[in-house]
Amino acid sequence: MYTAGIDIGSITTKAAVINENGIIGTKIILTGYNPSEAGRRVLDELLREYSLRSADLAAVVATGYGRNSADFGGKTLTEIICHGAGAHYLNPDVRSVVDVGGQDSKALVIDELGKTKDFAMNDKCAAGTGRFLEVMARALEVDLDEFGPLSLRSSKPSRISSICTVFAESEVISLIAKGEMREDIIAGIHESVAARVATLAHRAGVRPPLMMTGGVARNVGVVKALERKLEMPIEVSPRAQVNGAIGAAVLALEEVSRK
Repeated sequence: MYTAGIDIGSITTKAAVINENGIIGTKIILTGYNPSEAGRRVLDELLREYSLRSADLAAVVATGYGRNSADFGGKTLTEIICHGAGAHYLNPDVRSVVDVGGQDSKALVIDELGKTKDFAMNDKCAAGTGRFLEVMARALEVDLDEFGPLSLRSSKPSRISSICTVFAESEVISLIAKGEMREDIIAGIHESVAARVATLAHRAGVRPPLMMTGGVARNVGVVKALERKLEMPIEVSPRAQVNGAIGAAVLALEEVSRK
C-alpha cells in the first residue's frame, strides 16, 4: 500500500512516496508561480520514476504554505504536524525539530510518538529564512551552495546588526565597501540567522535530541552557528529538505492503516 506526501513551499515543492516497508522515493522541484501545478507535477514525476500510477496511491496528504492550492484530492495538514511526524519517522529518538524553510522558520517539541507538544513560528519576516540567505547571496555575488563552506573559513565573523532583510542587505553592501573578507561577512550572516532561529527554539523549549530540517539545513555554516547558540548538537538527515513531505506521507499511511 502506497501513500504520498506533498510539501508545497515558497521556493521548492517536494514529494515523497512510502509504503509499509519504508520510503520508496522523493523528489524536489522549484515551485514557480503556480503552487498547484508544482504540487501536481512533482508527484507525477516521482510516480513516473518508480513506475507507479496515481491509482496505486491509497492516500495523498498535502502540506506547506501552498497546501490549500492543492486541487488533486487528498487531505491537507499544517507543516508543524508534518515536520514532527517526518522527523520522528527518520529518527524516533528525536524530541525537537528546527525547520528553516524559504519564507518561514519554526521550532517544535515532539513526544515519543512524533506528535507536536509545543511550537513557535516566524512567518511574518524573511529574516532567519532561506529567502534572507538568497538575498544576501545575490548581494555578495556568491552561489548559495558555497555559503556554508566559505563561512567555515572565517576567523572573525562580521557583525550584522539589522534584523530586517532590506536593512541587512544595505549593511552587507557597506561591509563589502569597507573591504571586509567575504567569508567573514557570510559567517556574520549565518550568525544573524542562527540568532533569530535560536530565539524561536528557546521560545518553543527545544531539547535534545534535536533535528534540523528544511532546505537551510543543507548549509553547514548555519547549522554550526545554531549549534553554538543552542549549546547542543544538531542532527541533519540527508533527507532534511523533504522531511515535511515524508511526514505528510507517513500521516497518510497512518490514517489509511487505521481505516
